[in-house]
Amino acid sequence: MTATFSEKEDFTLPCSWHRLDAIWQGGEEVVQQGLPHNRLAPSWQLLLLGDGSPTRHLKLLTGEPTEVDVIDMSLIGMDSDDAPDLMQVVPGPRLRRQVWLRTPSGQILAYATSWWEASHVDEYLQNRSLPIWASLARLRTELYRDVQGIYYGYSPALELGFNQKGPFWGRHYLFWHHGQPLTLIYEVFSPYLTKYLGSTKV
Repeated sequence: MTATFSEKEDFTLPCSWHRLDAIWQGGEEVVQQGLPHNRLAPSWQLLLLGDGSPTRHLKLLTGEPTEVDVIDMSLIGMDSDDAPDLMQVVPGPRLRRQVWLRTPSGQILAYATSWWEASHVDEYLQNRSLPIWASLARLRTELYRDVQGIYYGYSPALELGFNQKGPFWGRHYLFWHHGQPLTLIYEVFSPYLTKYLGSTKV
């Protein structure tokens, strides 16, 4: 299948994505071991380092459905797109998708960018207004979420989007399906979540 786009999508929206200007970052070893609790509270480690669905976690935290605002669907071909190096395992040519995750009342909880093989994205995101987890769950797609990196840093664009000051915590991970990489996802969470998770530090 090929990627298709509705006329309602606004291609004047971001031509780039919002990567954190990291003041600290850790790789797979840090993800596996976890961080000292005086660096990152256990509740936040469950969200950032766990392999469960973030949209499911956000729904459980807020008691509200997690809705998606798609702000970008861009064909990037074989461009590196300033993405984590791990994107190279996702077959090209690629499509980049950017979203805000929010409550129905409009409170933005997280930002996410994902990279997909453009020729197959319609198979997995049949309803693009749904969170990725919800789309794949409807298809009964078996997945493994492989968290590979964690970040702490700033982004002026995300400060505006979240209406919160940085720094922010983020991560990137691969979705594997039948032993093959399906998509690379980069997520950043709003400090608004301290309302439910407490401070990021003990």
